[in-house]
Amino acid sequence: MRRALELARRGEGAVEPNPMVGAVIVKDGEIVGEGWHQKFGQAHAEVNAIRAAGEQARGAALYVTLEPCCHHGKTPPCTEAIIAAGITRVVAAMPDPFPQVAGGGIQQLQAAGIAVEIGLLEPEARLLNAPYRTLLEKQRPFVHAKWAMTLDGKIGSRTGHSKWISSPEARAKAHALRGRMDAIIVGANTVRLDDPLLTARPDGLRVPLRVVLSRDGRLPDSCQLLQTARQTPVLVAGERLSKEQEAQLRSRGCETLAVASVSELLAEFGQRHFTNVLVEGGAGALGSFRDAGMIDMVHVFMAPVLVGGSSATTPIGGMGAATIDEGFRIDDWECEKVGVDYYFRGRVRVV
Repeated sequence: MRRALELARRGEGAVEPNPMVGAVIVKDGEIVGEGWHQKFGQAHAEVNAIRAAGEQARGAALYVTLEPCCHHGKTPPCTEAIIAAGITRVVAAMPDPFPQVAGGGIQQLQAAGIAVEIGLLEPEARLLNAPYRTLLEKQRPFVHAKWAMTLDGKIGSRTGHSKWISSPEARAKAHALRGRMDAIIVGANTVRLDDPLLTARPDGLRVPLRVVLSRDGRLPDSCQLLQTARQTPVLVAGERLSKEQEAQLRSRGCETLAVASVSELLAEFGQRHFTNVLVEGGAGALGSFRDAGMIDMVHVFMAPVLVGGSSATTPIGGMGAATIDEGFRIDDWECEKVGVDYYFRGRVRVV
């Protein structure tokens, strides 16, 4: 099953809004076939593993990270392929929460005389597909928050200067993260100060929607986002967009959206089947998501530099917690060295 989980992650960024799924077929103690869901709309992991195993699948056991599907969607049901291949035992890490499956795959396999087990490495499988589960269960995308900061916790100097806090290697990793997202979100002040392009370079697996949170929709005419809006989509979201400002933004190729909160924005993205969105800053935007309890995972790049300054900006603004006990704890921490920097990643604990 651990091998199946490794295979599943290979689909990250290419399969959403579908789940990442990996499958391994074992016969007489040997792996005879492997597969993973490689791209949205294409064959599922189980089918790819069965194809790899060929006739050796007959009488074998299938280890899969998610309950096999039993409905006709963009591809035929995996349960039919499993039954036809002659597999006699299926071990699935977790049930599929998708309403059209939700235990139906297990029932179909059992009705065909196949032994089914559920729950092997289920916590790991649930963590792997947290974005998929969030979209299904909360009708909103999984929210990643990302920032680069100095060792003393600053995202810029007292003058607002911030290029570059992180090393080239760290910036390359951040671009790879962008390339797996459905949307990248920043505040209007970040556009004014940093003039970001908000693309994944080199080209990522996805072309994320570039989103600016702005109460009144006013952005610098010369900013890169407006200059490139006709080539790569830009959405400006705010609660006080005038008809005149909306018309002006649309004339530049932008989409506009009237929302009163980040919760409304995420609900809209849920309707669009966005699975992962990345909030990059600045402090105001990150604070809005933190205060709303809408951050699911954090990605932090920490550089070995001290800038000091009581007026220098810290990563997350907003109202914040009144006490340390009210702060959001981070679980499942991972840390790695990237260039001269350190990259931390962790899940925000569900309260």
